[in-house]
Amino acid sequence: MRKTLSLFIGIVLILVTLGVLMLASASSAKYDDSAYFWKRQLIWLALSFVTACVAARFDYRFYQKLAIPIAVISVLLLILVRIPGIGTMINGSWRWLRIGPLTIQPSEISKIAMIMLFAWWLARNQRRIDELKRGIVIPFGMLACFALLLIVEPDFGTTMLVSSVAVFMMFISGVSIAPLLLVGLCGLMGVVFLIFQNPERMSRILAFLDPQKYEQDKAWQLINSLRAFAGGDLFGVGFGNSMQKFHYLPEAHTDFIFPIIGEELGLIAAMVVLVMYILLFVLGLKIAFSARDDFGRLLAFGIVLMITMQALINFAVVTGCVPTKGLALPFISYGGSSLMISGVMVGILVNIAHTGDRAPSAAARNPFRDRARKV
Repeated sequence: MRKTLSLFIGIVLILVTLGVLMLASASSAKYDDSAYFWKRQLIWLALSFVTACVAARFDYRFYQKLAIPIAVISVLLLILVRIPGIGTMINGSWRWLRIGPLTIQPSEISKIAMIMLFAWWLARNQRRIDELKRGIVIPFGMLACFALLLIVEPDFGTTMLVSSVAVFMMFISGVSIAPLLLVGLCGLMGVVFLIFQNPERMSRILAFLDPQKYEQDKAWQLINSLRAFAGGDLFGVGFGNSMQKFHYLPEAHTDFIFPIIGEELGLIAAMVVLVMYILLFVLGLKIAFSARDDFGRLLAFGIVLMITMQALINFAVVTGCVPTKGLALPFISYGGSSLMISGVMVGILVNIAHTGDRAPSAAARNPFRDRARKV
C-alpha cells in the first residue's frame, strides 16, 4: 500500500505542478499583471497543502461524527449564496461567497459534504440497505437537499456530478439496481424539462449539436477549444506560445485549460495527462479496497469517483463530447475552493491508506462482504 500511496501522491504533485505552469501561460493574456492568477493559485496551493496535511492527520473514522454537521453547514452556505448582498453573482450565476479578500464556492464544499454524509448513512445501514426507506427514500432525500440548491444557483454541471457520484455510491453499497434506475430516470426527466423551458440552456444544446452554425455565439469556446487541440498537433507549439489564450478561449485559465495543454505541449502530453487521471482512479480504488470498514471504503470510493468523474466531464466538454458545463479540471484549473477541497480529499485518502496498512488482509479482499445485491 505504501507504493500505491506514494504513486498516488506523486501523480497529484505532477498534476498540481503542471497546473501552476499552465496557469502561468494560459492567464498571461488576461490582465496587465500576467502573474495575477498563478500567484493567487500558489497561495491557495500552500493553504491546500496545509488542509491536506491536517485531513491526513485525523483518523478517517472521525469524519463519521462530522458528516451531519458538515452537511448542514454546506446546505446553509448553498442557501446564503443565493441571498443578494451575501452571495456574489458572476456571469448570471450565484455561486460565490465573498469573505474579506477571499471568495469561496460553496458548491465545492458540497462535494465532500455529500460524500461524507452518504458514506456515513450507507455504512450505518449496510445490512438493511435493500429496504426502500433506508436504501432509496432517505438517500435520495439527502441528495435532493444538495441538488435542488445547486440547480437554483444555477450550476447544472456540479448538480450532475454530485448526483452521479451519489448514485454510484448507493450502487456500490448494495442498493438494488431497479429503483436506482427508476429514480435516476425521473431525475433525468426533470433535468430535460429544465433545459427545454430555458432558452439559454437550449441554445447550449443547439450549439453542441451544430457548433459550426453557432460558431460566433454559444459554440465560440468549443470551436476554439478544438482549434487549440488541432493547432498543437503531436508535440505542441511550445510552452507559452498558445494563440487561443489571447481572448479566443475566455475561460482558458479555468474550465478550458486542457485545450491550452494540448496546444502548447501537444496531443501526446494531453494523452499523458489523461492517463494520469486513469491511474489516479485505479490507485484510488486500491486504497478504497484496503480500508478497514464500510465507511472507509465508501468514503474513499466517493472521493475517487468525484475527482476522476469531474476530470472525465471536463475532458468531454472541451472535446465537444457533451454540452458545455462549468466544471474545472481537478488539480490543474484555477480555483481556490476547488484546490482546497481537492486537498482535503487527498488528505483523507492518505489517512485511509495508512490505516488500511494495519487492517487484516481479509478486509481488503472482501469489500462489502456482508451485503447481498438484489437486481
